[in-house]
Amino acid sequence: MSTVTLDPARRKQILRVLFISLLLDLISFTFILPLFPKLLEFYRNSEVSSAESNTLLKQVLQGLNTYKHAFARPISDRYDIVLLGGAMGSLFSLCQAVASPIIGRLSDRYGRRTALLWSMAGNIASVALWVAAVDFRTFAASRIVGGLSEGNVQLATAMAADISTDQQRGSTMALVGACFSIAFTFGPALGAALANFSTVAANPFATAAGFSLFLIVTETIYLYVSLPETLGISSTIKKGEAKEGQQSPGTRTNSHLILNFTHFVFILFFSGMEYSLPFMTYDLFSYSSAQSGRMLGFMGLIASMLQGGVTRRMHPLRVVQTGVLACAASFFLLGRVETERGLYIAATLLAVTTATVVTGLNSLSSFEATEVERGGKLGNHRSWGQIGRALGPLLFCTLYWWAGRDTAYMVGGLGMLGVCGIVFGGLRAPPQSLIAKKAP
Repeated sequence: MSTVTLDPARRKQILRVLFISLLLDLISFTFILPLFPKLLEFYRNSEVSSAESNTLLKQVLQGLNTYKHAFARPISDRYDIVLLGGAMGSLFSLCQAVASPIIGRLSDRYGRRTALLWSMAGNIASVALWVAAVDFRTFAASRIVGGLSEGNVQLATAMAADISTDQQRGSTMALVGACFSIAFTFGPALGAALANFSTVAANPFATAAGFSLFLIVTETIYLYVSLPETLGISSTIKKGEAKEGQQSPGTRTNSHLILNFTHFVFILFFSGMEYSLPFMTYDLFSYSSAQSGRMLGFMGLIASMLQGGVTRRMHPLRVVQTGVLACAASFFLLGRVETERGLYIAATLLAVTTATVVTGLNSLSSFEATEVERGGKLGNHRSWGQIGRALGPLLFCTLYWWAGRDTAYMVGGLGMLGVCGIVFGGLRAPPQSLIAKKAP
């Protein structure tokens, strides 16, 4: 067993700060998910009928109409909101793809804490713009600012790896993943509930946005007061391990290229399907924001239970394998579902995916990075995923809009089978992770 020089009480305190801050951040982030269809409808209805003829939204909708007319098959105007929603999701993720490697490298150079606090300043500006977004142009600006500044997830992952030995790595990454699951349990439902309270006539979503801003400001103050710097801690831990002859991660089992490519392809298909869910339930079952929020909350509850009781005990590679199989099955089921019971069976499979794949890939990627490059490598890993997330919603919603639900989910299922091929045939378990699972 390796000797860890980091005081266990100190490590527990840092993990607690990371967990609480990331939970606040992700609950705030998930507020908007069930609101997107109604939110975009609000901007469309208010601006299309306005006297101003050259608004940003009108230009976007004109571009959508030009795109629609390029197809021989007539496409109903009621699907405009689907493609518009996909475009907004892609915009945010494209900004993330650009910013994530930069934020990661800055954290390697200037420290994780400094990079995180600057990221939080951008997050505050982003949510403040949403509060003030009485028009589509301001809302689009809030998404751009948020995409360029959001660094909490990758920095929390890097900091968690900084304070963990190889034995602790998998369970620590599961803790970070559990924040996502808990946030998806409560965030969408809370956002949908707050959307029922209209405090500003010009922006009926200002109440949800205002509470989101309150959470982000609270998180920033908490981080400033409670979070220490973690860069440099892991080198001390590695010295303790080296004294007992444990192998250091000098050689790589999986190249970052194949890990990043796996992340990209998985997110490409998964994000498209994930983003289409509120629109599909709105189209198929006439779901309200509250009903969509309850479904996302159900998924988050299942995922959080899996993260706490199953994922953290499994080998990272096995975690990824389990998740991609569940995702492929959910795709094929969603293409045929006609009842709410079938919808919730598919949602359960998606909860398994949410609880496993990204957590496992992050853990595998962290095993292949040394401390001095960890921020940059994990930033690159996230960037590849965000490129997939930028393309996925737009491409999948376009396919859903053009070819219909059955075809879209069939193509997604076939694509996810391809991801299964990469995961089962191309990835291997790092030796350190095998030692970690044998350790008591």
